[in-house]
Amino acid sequence: MKYSSFSKLAVAAAVVVVSANALAQTKAPEPDYTLSFNAGAVTDYRYRGISQSRLKPALQGGVDFAHKSGFYLGAWGSTIKWIKDIPGGDASVEVDVYGGYKGTVGDIGYDVGLLTYQYPSNNLTPSANTTEVYGAVTAGPATLKYSQSTTNLFGFANSKNSYYLDLSAGFDLGNGWNVTPHIGYQSVKNNSAFSYTDYAVTVGKDLGNGLSASAALVGTDADKALYVTPAGKFTGRTALVLGIKYSF
Repeated sequence: MKYSSFSKLAVAAAVVVVSANALAQTKAPEPDYTLSFNAGAVTDYRYRGISQSRLKPALQGGVDFAHKSGFYLGAWGSTIKWIKDIPGGDASVEVDVYGGYKGTVGDIGYDVGLLTYQYPSNNLTPSANTTEVYGAVTAGPATLKYSQSTTNLFGFANSKNSYYLDLSAGFDLGNGWNVTPHIGYQSVKNNSAFSYTDYAVTVGKDLGNGLSASAALVGTDADKALYVTPAGKFTGRTALVLGIKYSF
């Protein structure tokens, strides 16, 4: 029995489909975990809107471990100047260590964890070392996050259970461009004069090969008499902060 031209084409198409399915079924499985690193620099290290580097540049870097189950661990560090600006303070580096769990319920993502900020040799009383628990929910591009200190907050006396609430969103503009608006409120318990709102709009660009750049317009409504450098410059002032980062 001879095949017609149509039959031959049908058989060929079936072979292609079967081969494609076989390749799809034999592709490499998802790894149990990933380990990534990053290093970079910024023109000013702003944290929750307040400069940690006396309005000067800072070097930064970190490492992240993520398991496919949702558990993750990480560490991140940056050069700082604010502790040396306080009488008796003597720390030039911040080291953050964190861990938590990420998952989804339907279309809602969630993230819960613990974060500790360590300032080796900070010599402050109360200590600047701070630990927070946090929880976040993500719906579409928006993320709402709540953080609460389980210790005194960054050296403020009697400030345990201070909290930070922030809302941010991420928008992919295509061609490696993205924009992230943000607003947050820092409440310093029993030190209400130091509480404030911060805001930022960050534009990022993926430059390829692990390299990315960012430009952020950052500002706060913090008390200009309380958040200052030794030279009297307001550390929560509105400013453009530029950054470059390499991830590998």
